[in-house]
Amino acid sequence: MSVDANPAAGTFIMYSTSWCGYCQRLKKQLDREGITFSEINIEEHPAGADFVINANGGNQTVPTLHFSDGSSLTNPSVIQIKERLASLASE
Repeated sequence: MSVDANPAAGTFIMYSTSWCGYCQRLKKQLDREGITFSEINIEEHPAGADFVINANGGNQTVPTLHFSDGSSLTNPSVIQIKERLASLASE
């Protein structure tokens, strides 16, 4: 199965695993805030794992978010995500 790892303008992809408690918590917070996103499980998609490793200095740290401008955030708060999305919207 191929995965589109390029987020649409003004959006992001969350790289996660099924067992990651931080990922589950962040997904619930984003749902509560009405923030939509795509998700890639790095255990099912090796290219996603490669992105996470490159974004985190060799570590497979999740959740890692990949934004449409090419930037990333690792284990961010909802406030940080809202700030980044607002920044993308103003570009």
